[in-house]
Formats: sequence, C-alpha cells, structure tokens
Amino acid sequence: MDLRLPSKVLEHIFSFVDSNEDRNSVSLVCKSWFETERLTRKRVFVRNCYAVTPAAVARRFPEMRSLTLKGKPHFADYNLVPDGWGGYTWPWIEAMAEKNPSLEELRLKRMVVTDECLEKIAASFKEFKVLVLTSCEGFSTDGLAAIAVACSNLRELELRECIVEDLGGDWLSYFPETLTSLVSLDFSCLDSEVKLSDLERLVSRSPNLKSLKLNRAVSLDALGSLLRLAPQLVELGTGSFSDKLSQEAVSKLSQVFTELKELKSLSGLWDVLPEYIPLLYSVCPGLTSLNLSYATVQMSDLVELLSRCSKLQKLWVMDLIEDKGLEAVASSCKELRELRVFPSGADVDETNVALTEQGLVSVSEGCPNLESVLYFCAQFTNAALVTIARNRPNLKCFRLCVMEPFAPDHKTQKPLDEGFKAIVESCKDLQRLSVSGLLTDKAFEYIGTHGKKLKMLSIAFAGDSDLMLHHLLSGCESLNKLEIRDCPFGDTALLENAAKLETMRSLWMSSCCVSFGACKLLSQKMPKLNVEVIDEHLPETRPDSSPVEKIYIYRTHAGPRLDIPEFVWTMHKNPEIGVSNLAIE
Repeated sequence: MDLRLPSKVLEHIFSFVDSNEDRNSVSLVCKSWFETERLTRKRVFVRNCYAVTPAAVARRFPEMRSLTLKGKPHFADYNLVPDGWGGYTWPWIEAMAEKNPSLEELRLKRMVVTDECLEKIAASFKEFKVLVLTSCEGFSTDGLAAIAVACSNLRELELRECIVEDLGGDWLSYFPETLTSLVSLDFSCLDSEVKLSDLERLVSRSPNLKSLKLNRAVSLDALGSLLRLAPQLVELGTGSFSDKLSQEAVSKLSQVFTELKELKSLSGLWDVLPEYIPLLYSVCPGLTSLNLSYATVQMSDLVELLSRCSKLQKLWVMDLIEDKGLEAVASSCKELRELRVFPSGADVDETNVALTEQGLVSVSEGCPNLESVLYFCAQFTNAALVTIARNRPNLKCFRLCVMEPFAPDHKTQKPLDEGFKAIVESCKDLQRLSVSGLLTDKAFEYIGTHGKKLKMLSIAFAGDSDLMLHHLLSGCESLNKLEIRDCPFGDTALLENAAKLETMRSLWMSSCCVSFGACKLLSQKMPKLNVEVIDEHLPETRPDSSPVEKIYIYRTHAGPRLDIPEFVWTMHKNPEIGVSNLAIE
C-alpha cells in the first residue's frame, strides 16, 4: 500500500512552512518531499555565495521569487578582508536572468555589486519589486538610476551601510511618474544632496510608503515638508538635525511630528542639537525601535528622551548614554529586547564617558525581555557577568567588547573566565557569543561544555594554547560559524578537529599560529572544504613552517571558486606546491 501523501496535499502543507531552516529539514525527509519542496520554494537564502553554484540554485528552485545572498566573511565589517577578495554578484544575476526570470526580490549582504549588475537586474526581471543591499560596494548612483527607470513595480529600495560612488542626487528623478507602489526607500548611506522636488513627488505618489530613511544631506526644513506628505510612516530615518530654524519653523515641525500616529521606528538624527530633541517627544510613546548610533546625544538629553519610550523593544545608542542613562532605560523601557551600545571615540583613551559594566547590569535587572546584547565598554568584572547571567537566562545573543585587549577583571585583576562560564551555563538558549578581555583556556572549556546551542562565536585576543580551539570544536556541537583573531593556537587543534569543520559553515582565523603546511594538509584531506590562505604581502617563498596571515575555511558543494585573486592561495589554484607530512587524526 502506498501511504505517501499526494503532491497537492504536500504543497498545501508546505505553504505554511516559512523559515529556511524548516524548509531545509522538510527537504531531507524523503525523495518525494525533497521534490515537492524544491518545486514550491519561493524564498531562497544562501549564506555563503561560494558554498553552492548559482546554476545549481537556479536549477533546484525553478519557482524562486526571492533570493538572499551573503558574500564576504563577517570580519569584512572590521576591514580584515582585503579589497578584491571576492563576493561578486554578477554570476548570480546572470544565472537567475537565464533560469529564473520571474525573480522579484533580491537581498545582498557584503557583496560586490556593479552598475552592470543593476542594469542586468533592471533589464531581466520584469516583475522585480525588492532590492536590499547591505554593506555592499562597487556600484554608483547611475546603477540606481537604471533600477529606478525600469522597475515599474518597485516596492523596496534599501541601501544599508553601502559604499556607493555618489555621482549626484538626480537619480531620484528617474523614477517614472507612474510608480505608485513604493513601500520602503532607504538611501541613508549616500553623501550628495538629492533634489527635494524629486523626492517630494516620489513620496506624494506613494500612498503605501511605510519606511523612509534619508541621508545626512536632507535638512530639517526638508524633513518637515516630506513628513507632511507621508504621515502614514511606520519607520523614519531623519537627515541632519542641526539646522538653525526660526521659532515658527520649529513650532511647525513639532506639529508635523505629532501627526505621525503610526511611527514605530526612528533613526538618523545626525548632528542633533539638544534644543531639537523635544521635537521627538510626541512620537516616543509609540516607538518600538530607536537607533541613535549616529546621534551624539548627551546623557541628560537621552534620559529625557528614553523616559518617554515605554514600548521600546530595540535600542542602539552610543556610549554617551553612560551608566545613568542605562539606569533610565532599565526603569522606563520594560519591553526592551535588544540593546547595542557603540563607542563614541575612535580610541579607548579618547573616550571620557562614564560607561562601565554597571550600566548593563542595570538593564539586565530592569528589562525582563532582554535577549540580545552588543556592548562596548572600557572595563568589566566577573561579578557583573555573573549577575547578568542570573538576571537574564533568556539571553540568545551576548556580544561583549572590552576595548582594551587582554583587560582583566578591573577589580580583582583575574581573568574573566568565571564570568563567561556563568553566561554560557545560565543562558541555555544562547546562540551567538562574542568574548573579550583576559581569558584563559579554562573559559573556552566552559564554553565547549555548556554552549550546546551556540551557532556563532567570535573571539579576539584570548586563550593560552591549542586547547582553546580543541575545547570549542569538540564541545560546541551546534557551532556553524567561528571567528578568531590574535589568538595563540596552532596546527594541532585545527588538524585534530578537522572533521568538525565539515559540519560548520565557516571558520575565519587571522594573526594566529597556524602554519602553511597545516593549511595544505587540511585542504588535501578535507575535499568538501575550501581552505583559503589570504596574504596581502605575497612572500617569495613559503615553507611549510611559515605562519599564515589569514585563513578562511568554509564548507562548499561548489568546489574551488573561479575568481580567486592573486593574494589568496588554495590547493586547487596551486597544486604544484604539494602537501606536507603532517597528519590529521
């Protein structure tokens, strides 16, 4: 008796399965589920553009409408990945244009996107609706103009933290007068002034516009004009908040803010002047997200602002908030789920703000829903970490950056081992962790023992020996992504745990003690891994014993990539170098 469900029934059931992880699990059940799942999947997420070929993705998912791609390693955000390393979008656009011309949405992160890519998108996908570029580079406003003029159904155009060759603000004029579908527009990373009349016309004919994020060149006066045309906004990123306005203009702008009844998210506020902060008071009670990471607001003004944000769930802010400001968050923002505190100065010695571990302790005590933390500060203690772990066992993401490398507990001068032990021991659902400060191998033994759900781990300036890496790779069974820099481990731990690397998505190492010979052996013995040795200062000779500058190891079904630059070595690119006599256990 055939007990298999009919394909139409499976299709209906699978239509309720949204997450990428669940869809992947569904596809592994049996051949019929795999086939039904691949033919019905509309949204595809590729976390490493070199893990699979564009042709394979296009072939497997013929009904794909939305594609999300990630390119360069995460440490590219910290300028550790050299220019020209890769992450090129063109092969993907070419493959999709040929096999998936019905593609409607494209979201790219840390990818190289050229104007030719954008022109190809505009010409190939007739129903194209969504383009979101995050930390991308390689294109200009001419490419944006090509998207604007050809994509008549565009709903979202978002440029987040991109490096764009800004050739002027007239690209907005290329949007046709017939375009009325825009829901989200973000050009906050551009430098040049846009023509206000072009922007006003676009906003006025977009009745469904919910998110508008402006660049720094948009003045306060222009902001008022735009908000009068779009009182329905849910997300707003302002331009500069530093223009000198007359009292009458300030009064009118204040009235405009009171009309933003649906506003939930606020960002921007570049160069905000203290006298203009009260303009925001009327929208504070409805805010669930506030991003002040570019706003140099002093602590006293922040307290006045945040005390009115009772529904806030996400807060990004500079360390100018200080401990007292975070105490105000703890007492006023009871629904807070995510907190990020960024440094206001380029160097720890240049920051003269009263932000310590106590600020985060206060938030952990006062905000019961807190589950995600990124915290830059100059000092920390084991006692504070223990208290945070006890207060917030529901933490899923904890990223602590003590800005002075190898900084011990500033009260006891001991390593922070016991503090991080408390974090991984108490926070059973912790999935992402970044550690810093003075840490010995003991801390990583704790992480390996207790971090069973940990998926991403970032480490800098820590550990004593190879044991550190051994504890992590042998203990963290759910680990997908490991990033390590300036740590004293070498070949032994890497080679002894080589099999674990095939279960992970990637491992990044820089300024460690791994030899070139170990990289060669790992590459030969583990064919499902791409092992890339990155060295911008190409040596004339490279003996097996020589240390490598940077290594990027990642799992792939695509084999060796074809766009390897000169400063990247791989076994496939340089097979004549041969393999050392080291052994993998």
